[in-house]
Order: sequence, then structure tokens, then C-alpha cells
Amino acid sequence: MSKNQHSEVKPLTEIQGSAIDTPAREAADGSSDELGLDTAPTNRVSNKYNTEYFQPLRWGIDSLYLSYSGSLHSDQEAKLDKLKKLAQADQLSDQAVAQLQVNDHIFEVKDKGTGMFPFIIEDNCFRIQLSRQRAKSMPMAYVKISSEYLTHKSVKEVVDDLSAVLYVLGDVQSQPKVSRIDLFVDFASNENMESWHRDAWVTRSEKINQYAVKGEFSGWSIGMGSTMAARLYNKTLEILTSKKQYLEPLWKQAGWDGIKPIWRLEFEFKRDILVQFDVQAFNTALANLNGLWNYATTEWLKLTIPSEGDTNRSRWAIHPLWAYLASIDFETSGGVLSREFTAQRVPSDSRIFDYGFSAISSFMAREGITDLFDGVEAYYRGLCNHLNNRAANGGASFEGFVDERVAIKAKRFNSILNKQAAEDELTSEEYRKHSDGE
Repeated sequence: MSKNQHSEVKPLTEIQGSAIDTPAREAADGSSDELGLDTAPTNRVSNKYNTEYFQPLRWGIDSLYLSYSGSLHSDQEAKLDKLKKLAQADQLSDQAVAQLQVNDHIFEVKDKGTGMFPFIIEDNCFRIQLSRQRAKSMPMAYVKISSEYLTHKSVKEVVDDLSAVLYVLGDVQSQPKVSRIDLFVDFASNENMESWHRDAWVTRSEKINQYAVKGEFSGWSIGMGSTMAARLYNKTLEILTSKKQYLEPLWKQAGWDGIKPIWRLEFEFKRDILVQFDVQAFNTALANLNGLWNYATTEWLKLTIPSEGDTNRSRWAIHPLWAYLASIDFETSGGVLSREFTAQRVPSDSRIFDYGFSAISSFMAREGITDLFDGVEAYYRGLCNHLNNRAANGGASFEGFVDERVAIKAKRFNSILNKQAAEDELTSEEYRKHSDGE
């Protein structure tokens, strides 16, 4: 989308106060009960609410990217340099100690940076890119916040946690700025999302696409790759590949029957549009979520019912589904928070045990074993023998070989801090340099 498409947009406060007169809003005002709506949408609807047509389940911020101005502390930059070199080492034992503990977080230190950010640290909460002290024109940090973490704590609590991490690493000079923010609503509906033609989308973007997975319609995208974009897609279908099953219990707590497909409407706001609305400061953006949503659903994009007798698309009637979606209130609670979350990027039990049983059952079938306990015992003996041979061929002990592989996984999972080994490595390196007069 070109910048001139936003050159005449109204202030968010004006947009927020001039939302379209949707059936949902009219019903909330008591002036109409069209489509059976008697109150503004909430995730706990009244008995009169037409949940067959539209049932909002969750809404809020799905993706959040922040930048922080400032500079790394000298000692932290030196430590990151050393840890990055360890991550690049040939030996697994060196790679395994490329970890950085900050407060309650055990971060993996990546072996490569990106662009002007030479350091990247990551766990299940944050992916933090850090610049060098000398890069005065660059932010100290550019951070992607985990979508899953945003289901566990309020946005303010999450950003407070992030800020506390960055205060340890450097001198943060101002409140964070939003580089990208994605707003969403998850809902169930008996509306056929494939029933309208692309002409029904009235939008400032020229990019409209629809998608299918294995022949099943999966959704729409509008404006992808631009400063602003939208997606309407089958979320229950998407989580089969994204493995975001942590959303399912949250949907059920909001009234989902576990059967109907759940759809998500999502708007992506990038830096340019946030700057134009003067809402790039984090606190300002947080205070203007309704304004952003109203702009997205009433000015940038609308789903309409095309009229063959009227060529002026701006006069086409708003689709009933869009009326409900546009009336979501981001100042209300968007759903309960998840009680289960870990900062560790660990695989699920089902993933580990399914893979493990696949190997064991293959071994049992090959060996003609039908009893599981006998099979596990025989597999264990065979595995130990195999690993012992691999260790011997590599000049390592059995215990050392196993410990090394576990440590590598622990670094990737953020589950075990090999802190002592890392400190020994760095201390010995400093001692060597001192002894050599470096």
C-alpha cells in the first residue's frame, strides 16, 4: 500500500467516535434487535444473543514488536560477543553453553545476528535482537513478543517483564515504541466465509487473495506485505500446523462447543501507519486500540453486500457479519488468561512420546517382540550399546556423549542452564589471554 493511501486519514479519536452504525451497535444502544443482538459483544453473551450466527470468543493483541532506544552495557556486549562465538564453535560442548540468564529467563544465544543487530537471544517469551554500543542510530533492542505469552499475562505485565530484562542488558533511554501490532478477534459463526465474491471487500488495498488447504477454503487476505494488512481465516484449521493448541481451552472457557470452526479476523499495523496516527509510543498505542480497530473496520476495509444497481461502492450495505466484527470493544476484557505457560520452548508430551513410541514399535516389530515392557527393555539395551559405540568412535565417554546431547537440547529448549560450564569456559579464556599478555 502506498503512503498516499493514508495521507488524508482522520485522527484516531475522530474515527473512534464515528464508527459505522452497525446492527451490533444499534442493538447495544437499544434502538434495534436486528440479528438478535441485545448488547455489545462480549465473550460471555446473554441468552438472547444469536450465537448461531456470531459468537465472539477472544480478542486483543496477537503480535507485538517493540523497539527500545539506548545502548548495551559494555560488560554485557563483551559477554554476548563471547557467547556468540561459543554458539559458532564446532564442538557441541561449546555450543551448549551459549546461554544467557537474565532474571527468570534462560535465553539461547544465537550463532548469527541479522542486519544491524549482531546479537539475538530467545526463549518462549521473547526474541530479542540487540545492537552494538557504537550503532548510535539504531535502537538498542528490537523485540518480538511471543503470541502465547500474550495469552498468559496482560500486555502491560508482559512489557514490564521485557523492560526488566533490557534494563539488565543496557541503558534504556525511553519507553518502547511499537514497530508492529496485530489486533484480532476469534469467533464462531454459521456464516459461509466463502459465500461472497472478492468485490464485496471495499478496501484501500489493491491486494485481495483467498486460500484453500487440501481443497478446503481456509480464508482471505487483504494487503499482505503492505504497511497495513488483514486476514480472515479458519483458525481451527491453522492451528493444526502452527501447533497452537493452547488456544483451545481458552475458547472453551468462552463458550465454544469444540465442534464449530473458529475464524479469526486479524489486522496488522506496521510502523508507518502507527507513526502517521502518532500512536507509536507503546502507552499511546495501548490507549488507542479501539481507534485502530475502528479505522481498520470502517475506513480501511469493509465487507459489504454489493448492489448491482449502484456503482458507488461506498454506499453498499455493510455485511451483517462485518457489523458484529466492527463493534468489538477493545476496552473490555478479551477473554480469560491462560494459566499454563512456560518460558521454555519445550516439545509437548504427545510429540515426544509419539516419536519415541514410533521408534520403539518399529524396533519391536523388527525383533518380533509383542510385549511392550519387554520391547522397551530390549530397546534400552540396544540403544545404550549403539550410543556407547558412537561415543567410542568419537573418542568420548558414554556419559560425556549423552551429557553433551542433552545440553544441546536444553539450550534449544531453554530448560537447563549450563551456567557453570559457561562461566568456566569464559574464565579460562580470560585467564589464557591474561597469561599470553593479550
